[in-house]
Amino acid sequence: MKLIVGLGNPGAKYARNRHNIGFMALDMIASDHGFGPWKQKFQGLVTEGRFGSDRAVLLKPETFMNNSGQSVAAAMKFHKIDAEDVVVFHDELDLAPGKIRFKMSGGHAGHNGLRSIHAHIGADYGRIRMGVGHPGHKDRVAGFVLSDFAKAEQDWLDDVLRGCADGAPSLAAGDPPKFMNAVALRVAPPRPSTGKRPPEKVVTERPKKKPVEPVPDADSRSAMQKLMDRFK
Repeated sequence: MKLIVGLGNPGAKYARNRHNIGFMALDMIASDHGFGPWKQKFQGLVTEGRFGSDRAVLLKPETFMNNSGQSVAAAMKFHKIDAEDVVVFHDELDLAPGKIRFKMSGGHAGHNGLRSIHAHIGADYGRIRMGVGHPGHKDRVAGFVLSDFAKAEQDWLDDVLRGCADGAPSLAAGDPPKFMNAVALRVAPPRPSTGKRPPEKVVTERPKKKPVEPVPDADSRSAMQKLMDRFK
């Protein structure tokens, strides 16, 4: 069984923030795969369901980002889940908007949610790094991640979230590459191709018309005149 975690901050005013893209991903997964209603548990919101034969628990910590690890650790302890069976969706400043990467273990790169999870369960868990871009200067980071996605970003955001929902069964089955492929098919779908050259245009030539020979004028000369003309 997998524990799939989405990071964000609770409350309506944070709902569309870039920092809450992890919450958004879990909402799409739960909706697309018919999971049950969200319930208050483990200092967060929880829903359980199956992707075929693979059972999964979805968790949105409500401790605010800086204390996300408390909620994750409580859910792991209750369900007897190891860190290697935990996957965390989170915003990533070092990736361009719409880019997704899977990472197993490693550092937290200064992300406060991951920092808290590291402190409670260690580093040996999986992460889905969801690119939101960078404001350009570190002093602007806090305001940037706590601002809403712009209307112009809704198309790529929707593609990414739907791609995550498409690939969720693969995450639950322990197949991250297949998850990444599902996201790619949404974000950058292949152009249709039959592998055949288009049929050549057939040009039908019209038969050439025979030139019309001129009809000689009728000879109106008399027999005597014709005879005289011959001896000129």
